[in-house]
Amino acid sequence: MSGLLECGTALPGRGASADWTAEAVRIVEADTNRSADTHLHTFPMPRDWGVDLYLKDESVHPTGSLKHRLARSLFLYALCNGWIGEGTTVVEASSGSTAVSEAYFARLLGLPFIAVMPESTSREKIALIELYGGKCHLIEDAGAVVRESRRLAAECGGHFMDQFTYAERATDWRGNNNIAESIFEQLRDERHPVPEWIVVSAGTGGTSATIGRYVRYRRHPTRLCVVDPENSAFFPGWTRGDPGYTTGLPSRIEGIGRPRVEPSFVPSVIDHMIQVPDAAAIAAMRYLYRVTGRKGGGSTGTNLWGSLLIAAEMRRTSVRGSIVTLICDTGDRYTHTYYDDAWLAAQGLDLAPYTAALERLLD
Repeated sequence: MSGLLECGTALPGRGASADWTAEAVRIVEADTNRSADTHLHTFPMPRDWGVDLYLKDESVHPTGSLKHRLARSLFLYALCNGWIGEGTTVVEASSGSTAVSEAYFARLLGLPFIAVMPESTSREKIALIELYGGKCHLIEDAGAVVRESRRLAAECGGHFMDQFTYAERATDWRGNNNIAESIFEQLRDERHPVPEWIVVSAGTGGTSATIGRYVRYRRHPTRLCVVDPENSAFFPGWTRGDPGYTTGLPSRIEGIGRPRVEPSFVPSVIDHMIQVPDAAAIAAMRYLYRVTGRKGGGSTGTNLWGSLLIAAEMRRTSVRGSIVTLICDTGDRYTHTYYDDAWLAAQGLDLAPYTAALERLLD
């Protein structure tokens, strides 16, 4: 999987025929029409709090994660910009889920796909990328995935998709059934139809940018909270007002923790940020499975922990209303990591204090 990979024959997007591009856009749009909107589940909260917590289940997308939306948008953006043509090798830097979804769309279009990922990426994600016909290029230094992706794309004469730059601009934040528009439509008949808070993790920054912009565009009073795991650069970068902040450290929470503040992160649309300990995120992820039977990953646990902290503060200040957060992907991708007690022990993670805190909070 690692090492030098064969590249497909690259025909630059500028020379792609209009007919091929039109057909490619049709294929990607057809996937949208086949995929029904994702479900909005309720999380069991004490009724007398007057706080309703909803989980938007992005794991039901065809490729099993929130990144299906992003991959679709990135492909449409690249196609309509003329960056991808017939036979173009597509390269992406990813910790797994985006690469899974992009491999799916690349296969739909008959394009070669290479995912550049850290060696620590879960084996389940690697298997899914390969299932969709993609190739995995694993490297030791998680902070070098972007640089290595650029090198491979240049070597292949292909296109580096670069989710960390284009995520915030590839999605139509004003509507077109984006995730924010979907949330507000689904809440329409609930007792608190306009949420007090929407809680998401950063990752690329694309989802938080879309939601933050949409809330302002529609003039909603909803506030946006972004949660961030240990070692990630987004929280300290946001608190210090430093868009170039770096930690240089890998994250144990795949898909959201980044060693640098990414170009697609838009801090000005965020009202509040919370840094979540990794053990708290995994405890919340497992607690979700215990009380709802829904199995999410570490990013989902990070979202849930932050949402429950906000719910507790709303209760303390007698504020009633709703909170919406995301189930980002299915926990089946983390059987050998977050759901493996031996892996937790090897990482030195003790979930017990955080599990006890969750039980006390919701008892």
